[in-house]
Amino acid sequence: MADGANPPPVPILSNHGCRLNAAEAEGMRKLAADAGAGDAVIVNTCAVTAEAVRKSARDVRRMRKLHPGRRIVVTGCAAQIEPGRFAAMPEADVVLGNAEKMRPATWDALGTDRGGERVRVADIMDVRETAPQLLEGFGARTRAFVQVQNGCDHRCTFCVIPFGRGNSRSVPAGAVVEQVRRLAAGGHREVVLTGVDMTSWGADLPGRQRIGGLVRRVLKLVPELERLRISSIDSIEADADLMRALAEEERFMPHLHLSLQHGDDLILKRMKRRHGRKDALRFVEECRRLRPDVAFGADLIAGFPTETEARHRANLSLVREAGLTFLHVFPYSPRPGTPAARMPPVDGAAIRRRAAELRAEGARAFAAWADGQRGRRVRLLVEGTRGGRAESFAEIRLDRDAPPGEIVEAVVAGREGAALLACRAGGA
Repeated sequence: MADGANPPPVPILSNHGCRLNAAEAEGMRKLAADAGAGDAVIVNTCAVTAEAVRKSARDVRRMRKLHPGRRIVVTGCAAQIEPGRFAAMPEADVVLGNAEKMRPATWDALGTDRGGERVRVADIMDVRETAPQLLEGFGARTRAFVQVQNGCDHRCTFCVIPFGRGNSRSVPAGAVVEQVRRLAAGGHREVVLTGVDMTSWGADLPGRQRIGGLVRRVLKLVPELERLRISSIDSIEADADLMRALAEEERFMPHLHLSLQHGDDLILKRMKRRHGRKDALRFVEECRRLRPDVAFGADLIAGFPTETEARHRANLSLVREAGLTFLHVFPYSPRPGTPAARMPPVDGAAIRRRAAELRAEGARAFAAWADGQRGRRVRLLVEGTRGGRAESFAEIRLDRDAPPGEIVEAVVAGREGAALLACRAGGA
């Protein structure tokens, strides 16, 4: 046992990509520490775009420079899809697949063996189950992510994520409830349910359950949890229970992030999406009818193959018509092996310009929405001491300090950049 002067090393995390990666990263930190692999520097990669893969590779090199005496463990979607690329990097000591990274046996082996197999990446399509990561907490964070689903059965023409995550598989509802209960008992005020294709949750479980039923079950069985969110959803698959939760459950936060991808019907068809423009507009209209204060985020792709200027304008106009407040804009980049990579491409300069125009449209939409929030009272979960996130997930900057981890009331006074400025209501 190490003495107090020489405590054992603590695993270092460098996380890329989605909220699911964030949840899994915390699980890996605990697995590595418990196995005695505290010297590991874990780079949890992303493969959603070609640029995400490049950033992940740059980070591996950066971590080697920062931590020359530690083991660099590369994992995540980019490592799963392109293991050879990372295995060829002299900075990487171990490359783990997405299934291997969440297995205690993997980390036990790393804790006892500094040699062994350097690349441990199996066929992700052979994985049939997803085990919950039973975490007691997320360190100093006030918000925690709980994985409820992994993988995807759909095959959008631009996407490689199913090849990094495998087919859709769900965590049983009871295990989800138990994880949320533990996190709430540990002091977390807010939990985010996350997955790769959230609205497919439950299709592989007995009775073909739906995500809305899981949301209502968590809220019913964990009354001590103050705030619940869900990560990105496919609006065309939103079920009746999810809509009822939005309308009736105050603890279910009024913010939905939508996997829309585009605003033009022909482009959506070529993407092999399952919704059209009118479907998206009907969905946001119904959500606002049920919960007038709901705010929407969305993923949009700029410059998808065959996108003309007219179809780009349809993408831009969707931001206004749907009232999208928080945009994630992705300039299209071809992913090898996907059908879209074989379609007639858009010029790179045009892609960059269109992405910039989408971001500018998103900034205008946020400004218009934010100006409409002036004078409204919000409840925010404090992160740090001078700000946090409102129910709408808007970033709030407070006029004075507040206790981290507390939920406090404030009145919106204005905006600054992508944040709302607010004065804390009442108290000293």
